[in-house]
Amino acid sequence: MRFAWIDQNLDKYSISEMCRILEVTAQGYRKWKIEKPYKHALLLARIKELIAEHPLNKNYGVKRIFEGLKCKYDNIPSLSTVRRVMRENGIKRPKNSPKGLTKADKLAQKSDNLINGDFTAEAPNQKLLGDITQVETADGNLYIAGTLDCFDNQLVGLAMDDNMKSSLVIGSLEQAHRRFNIRGAIFHSDRGSQYTGADFRAKLAELGVLQSMNGAAGRCHDNAKMESVWGRFKEELIYQLPTKQMSMFEVKQWVFRYFMGYWNNARICSAIGGMPPARKRMEYYGKIDRYAA
Repeated sequence: MRFAWIDQNLDKYSISEMCRILEVTAQGYRKWKIEKPYKHALLLARIKELIAEHPLNKNYGVKRIFEGLKCKYDNIPSLSTVRRVMRENGIKRPKNSPKGLTKADKLAQKSDNLINGDFTAEAPNQKLLGDITQVETADGNLYIAGTLDCFDNQLVGLAMDDNMKSSLVIGSLEQAHRRFNIRGAIFHSDRGSQYTGADFRAKLAELGVLQSMNGAAGRCHDNAKMESVWGRFKEELIYQLPTKQMSMFEVKQWVFRYFMGYWNNARICSAIGGMPPARKRMEYYGKIDRYAA
């Protein structure tokens, strides 16, 4: 009983202090620890199995591990138990904080903020978000433009180049339209010059998409969901790669596989109920088909 009490209070007191008070030896506790069957051995094995399913799953935090387990198994213990098992076994993900990239064009015509911080959507292709980020490579900076659907957090458009001219964001928007037909959607972004230019506005009009912009320059919370996507992307992939020593072509391949393979089709997303974005979209259209029958 005394060794068990020590085991339950490791986060509060040191082993030596507890052993002294309870009049047991640290060597005795360690022997008990080695010989004692681990209560959550099966749960730990399942957590490790989930992480091993994809190299990038090592970046899962407690909540996504919990939701991923619920997708695979019945009778999963509580979130707090999963958190404790991960803490006891040193399972955690790294954290980094990327910075914004685009700069506002103060002279350009602006659009109203039609999103107003509400990043929810009842169906696909209603609300889209756009932004640009950059990655250093051996050949110079790689600029990445993304178009995200608020419904399922799927990156529906992706474009990459060695510059961030308006053609970059137009390319991301066009890909989203080719894949899902975004006519009638709201497209929200910051007030970067790429999004306020005549070329981009003309493309929105051609596709029948309504433009929305941040309330004021520099207010990143107005496009917080898109900023969060870049943050996750860099934590889970870019900060794990020696991109400054890699060719731009190599980095492009990694980025494409991350978003179009892992992010959209495999990565557990807590914000949409603990499933990959593509699964949420398929479930939505499955329900639509059943109701229409």
